[in-house]
Amino acid sequence: ITTSQLGLHFTRNLAHFTGQNLWFYAVTLIPFAQLFAFEFSVPIWVMLAAPFFLGERLNALRVFSVFVGFFGILIVTRPWIAGLAPGILPAALCAIAFAATSIFTKQLTKITTITCIMFWLTTLQLIFGLICAGYDGNITLPAASNIPWVALIGVCGLLAHFCITRALQLAPATVVTPVDFCRLPIIAIIGYAFYDEPIDAYIIGGAILIFAANYLNIWSENKTKKASI
Repeated sequence: ITTSQLGLHFTRNLAHFTGQNLWFYAVTLIPFAQLFAFEFSVPIWVMLAAPFFLGERLNALRVFSVFVGFFGILIVTRPWIAGLAPGILPAALCAIAFAATSIFTKQLTKITTITCIMFWLTTLQLIFGLICAGYDGNITLPAASNIPWVALIGVCGLLAHFCITRALQLAPATVVTPVDFCRLPIIAIIGYAFYDEPIDAYIIGGAILIFAANYLNIWSENKTKKASI
């Protein structure tokens, strides 16, 4: 754990903290379907930014696979049903902030260890959280009955950050971020199994497109690696 890249750690965590809070704000204003559609536009922003910040090549197949995946997301969520709402702008900015987080994380994986990234993640997010929660001098603590759930969320969040950081260390950001599309079909299955939420033809069709786009992108990356060996 070092302080040599503290500025980049700070920028990365500020982008993530901003994106998180924009997400929490937007979810109070617009339906989940609209918010998820914007959130899953993150790979497109990463795709556009990666050549400039990470030096990753942007080929036609990668662009095609991301847009196919995003089209699948639109089929599943159908955000146009709800129309425009005041939460559109924070939702869009949330996606851009999360894309910036992926870009900065990828940069950090090239020059420092995952342990260092995770340390500054937890430290800076704690500081940002304390500032925002206590700026008025009044921090409300969770009830004792909620502590186990808060702890579970914390463990899951930390594990997710470790996994995405490790993935970005092993593969290009343009390959890693579209895999995030898989979250939506998984959520749909969990909703059906535990919350009696219906799975219709739109969800099935969109999920097929999402997985097809991911497979195409990863297949293209593997083919490129084999050709370079």
